[in-house]
Amino acid sequence: MYEQISHAVLNEILSSFKQPAGKDWHYFYTRLGANFYAIYSLFQHLYGQREDFKPQLGRLVEVLATQYAQRAPHLRAKDLEREKNHDWFMQQKWVGMALYSQGFAGSLANMRDKLPYMQDLGINLVHIMPICDCPAHENDGGYAVRDFRKVDARHGTMEDLEQLIAAMQQCGILLTLDVVVNHTSDEHAWAQQAKQGNQTYQDYYFMYPDRTLPDLFESAMPEVFPEQAPGSFTFNADTGKWVMTVFNHYQWDLNYTNPAVFIEMVDIILFWANKGVDILRLDAVAFLWKKIGSSCQNEREAHLILQLLKDCCQIAAPGVIFIAEAIVSPTEIIKYFGEDAINAKECEIAYNATFMALLWDAVATKRTVLLTKGVEDLPEKLDRATWLNYVRCHDDIGLGFSDKAIIEAGFEPVSHRRFLVDYYTGHYPESNARGFAFGVNKKTGDARISGALASLAGLEMALQTQDLLAIENAIKTIVLLHNLILSFGGIPLIYYGDAVGTLNNDSYLQDENKMHDNRWVHRPTLDWEVMARRHQPGTVEQRIFSQIKQLIAIRKETSAFADLNNRALITQDNPHLFAFHRYVPSGMHANVVVIANFATQAQQVNLQPFKQRGLFKARMMTDLCSGSTISTEQETLEIPTLTAYWLSS
Repeated sequence: MYEQISHAVLNEILSSFKQPAGKDWHYFYTRLGANFYAIYSLFQHLYGQREDFKPQLGRLVEVLATQYAQRAPHLRAKDLEREKNHDWFMQQKWVGMALYSQGFAGSLANMRDKLPYMQDLGINLVHIMPICDCPAHENDGGYAVRDFRKVDARHGTMEDLEQLIAAMQQCGILLTLDVVVNHTSDEHAWAQQAKQGNQTYQDYYFMYPDRTLPDLFESAMPEVFPEQAPGSFTFNADTGKWVMTVFNHYQWDLNYTNPAVFIEMVDIILFWANKGVDILRLDAVAFLWKKIGSSCQNEREAHLILQLLKDCCQIAAPGVIFIAEAIVSPTEIIKYFGEDAINAKECEIAYNATFMALLWDAVATKRTVLLTKGVEDLPEKLDRATWLNYVRCHDDIGLGFSDKAIIEAGFEPVSHRRFLVDYYTGHYPESNARGFAFGVNKKTGDARISGALASLAGLEMALQTQDLLAIENAIKTIVLLHNLILSFGGIPLIYYGDAVGTLNNDSYLQDENKMHDNRWVHRPTLDWEVMARRHQPGTVEQRIFSQIKQLIAIRKETSAFADLNNRALITQDNPHLFAFHRYVPSGMHANVVVIANFATQAQQVNLQPFKQRGLFKARMMTDLCSGSTISTEQETLEIPTLTAYWLSS
């Protein structure tokens, strides 16, 4: 919008602006003019009280122009294409995979040879876990960055990455990379300058000469890792100051009350956008703003920073979108799309951690009451926003569903969470799961869960005992969980190795840098001889891979699976069943009913609730998953053990 004050400031900035060399500047100026009122307003709210407000704002515009000038022609063309098709990422054709390049292929260079595997499975969006340069030892799995513009030598070189990006673009595969926006390694150049007493860079962090302010901060801040990294400040002997370290002592939190930090991060984000990255995963966004007397999580200013990042990116690289890495409650996560808006104005994509945890609850209890209650409580997302739905990821499983939902499902919150931890660590009598408790809080008894999908689903135990029924049920569980993330609504994100039933890997215990973090048990190094079994009929790997591959192919052809706020939950009397309706006005399979059975016995579903909604009008329906024809003339329908139907007429 046009607003006199902000545009007077813009005119002042542009009057002394030296335009970098390049063509097509009218797109830059059009986007800058359209976004500048929002940028000015946000920047003024965050930094308007500073004497250097206008010079910093001018510096921000300079960074945007420089990065725009460096954007390659084919990326500018992609920007224009995606501006015309602004909901491109919400289409059902996208299916993602998250992986570590070393664990998946050994290196970025080797990943080029593994692209046929992606194409075989149907993957066309790949999230490569952190690859930026980080210290050899204290690096938090790559999330303690030493250099944001350098590829870590353990993964390869920038040239390797550029060649991989070019190959992925030829295959039509999107790339997602991480930008760790909340903190740096204490070995980052900024931190090194701060340690040497450079006040400019000490102002990039939260550094205090005594415990007065740290104590005030910590009085309201929950500990992220209470056992391994208690407290939120670390004493730095080089400076004699206390440094804010919310996660680990070697991860220094960035101070976003300093506009120079924000501008540095814009520059870094656009650097990676110009490398050809399609989606940027912004790590730890809930922690971006620190305020004494608050939890220093989910602060309003953190959202304003994300809005400002989005507005800036839309000027220089509008085809790039953001993922919010914020594993928080549903009422908080929905805010990372943007409040008081129709379309996403912060991040277009967010992790649906609640749905993931609810699925694991249903697997353990064989009941779907909590799953249904939890999904009912999920706030409706914005129109131009979508979820990442996943079964497993590189992180632990947090039991983040609300106490209210647990109580409404008929459980007591504390004892139910303890049951789930016992179940997935194999300490519950009827459990075949083989996982590990992570982040145990001895004060509260809370814990999270580590473990590979297949091991948590019982496959590891079943193979050890050669229990054929248990093997069958474990395979069905793995496929069922993937069935639901593929159909629920959003972008399904498959974790590497899960499509062939990769088990827990305890080799991390031999590495002194990893042995104290049991999350490495589900961060495997893939054995490609084992992976090759996916082509051998009758193997566990083939049985899992072939079914997931088929589901992916069917999803891509099913128009109802586009994510357009087009899902209606259908409550069931049978506590073992979970059902919902996906729909669009037109297209192939515009109406699909998903009915899932989490029990280890076949279950009857009452069809009346569906028919009352105008569904199942045809006498015969097709289960898209199997291609079989199913009669709906009777009052009930049988859903087999650990199976989900996709029913369409």
